[in-house]
Amino acid sequence: MVKASTQYKREHKADYGREKIELLYHDQWIAVINKPTGLLSVPYPGSKVRTAQSVLEELLRKQGIANAKHKPYVVHRLDRDTSGVMMFALTEQAQEKIMNTWHQMVTERLYHAVAEINRNAEPLPETGLIDDPLAQNAHNVGFVPKKGDKDHKGHDFKTVAARTHYKMILQGSTHILFELSLDTGKKNQIRAHLASHGYPLAGDEEHRAHTDPFNRLCLHARTLEFDHPFTGEHMKFEVPEPEEWSTYVQKGDQHPKKPVWDLPQNHGRPHHEELKLGQRRLSAKDKAHMDFIKSGKSFRK
Repeated sequence: MVKASTQYKREHKADYGREKIELLYHDQWIAVINKPTGLLSVPYPGSKVRTAQSVLEELLRKQGIANAKHKPYVVHRLDRDTSGVMMFALTEQAQEKIMNTWHQMVTERLYHAVAEINRNAEPLPETGLIDDPLAQNAHNVGFVPKKGDKDHKGHDFKTVAARTHYKMILQGSTHILFELSLDTGKKNQIRAHLASHGYPLAGDEEHRAHTDPFNRLCLHARTLEFDHPFTGEHMKFEVPEPEEWSTYVQKGDQHPKKPVWDLPQNHGRPHHEELKLGQRRLSAKDKAHMDFIKSGKSFRK
């Protein structure tokens, strides 16, 4: 089943499937880009969809500087719906060196995010560290499992360590603009950590956001600062998040519009059933094997 937010973007996002990257820098070893929201960083196994990696390679080929050995190689990733600064290696040698020295060469990575305020949750201090272990549910979405949570097979979730530093840089009545940095780079880490403490990111369908002011996930990789792996030159690339994010936080969302995934009907499509993180939707085959009484349930524990 296609997510409600994905279907909405297909119908309303002007550049859906044709997103362009901005090439910020390249030399014989590395390339740094500004990735737009909605574009995968790299392909997943078996996929042939358009990605930031393939778009960059196409751009470099048009400039006559890409070939079988000199092309983009992945060294880190951004989530599909996260925008911002991203680096690629341009040779296998560079890829190996960058990945082996990543934590030494990268001196700062900063993200900015707009998050909702849940008045029913215990508030976080203005600055701090979130180090809750992360798990992944049946849909490959990262989340923080609660005590006693089980997967769809009844087993304890396997977790990995994750550490997110945060600072509230602008507080409004309904939302907060966060600045974040990571000690670990786990899938959905920022989104899962903030959501688990009552601050889901605006536009985040996977973590039950109730606002979607810009029809996108409000997470942006703003700053990447590092020592060049071959020249040693200290380099810093910074692309600010959209200005309207700060304006939105300052004014507060006085008349929030329900996001498409919270609507009873999505353009005539059935509403997505509410799932807890860690649970999976039943397939048609699953439901066919349920008896009449159980068939009314929308998920399996």
